[in-house]
Amino acid sequence: MAVKIRLSRAGKKKVPFHRLVVVDGREKRDGAFLDTLGTYDGLNTQVVNFDEQGYLGWIQKGAQPTDSAKK
Repeated sequence: MAVKIRLSRAGKKKVPFHRLVVVDGREKRDGAFLDTLGTYDGLNTQVVNFDEQGYLGWIQKGAQPTDSAKK
C-alpha cells in the first residue's frame, strides 16, 4: 500500500480551502483518508494549522508527500 500525504479540496466554488491528509495512493482526491494533518487556506495562501509531529511520524512510516503538499 502506497501511502501519500496530499491536499484534499474543501470549501466553496472560487474559495479554495484544503486539508492536508494522509491517504492510500489508490483513493480519490477527496476520498477516504487515514489522518488529517492540517488545513491550508488557498485564497490567502497561508497554513491555518499544521500537526508537525504527525507529519514527521507519517514520513518515518514511509508516507510520500506530493509536490503540492511539500510546499
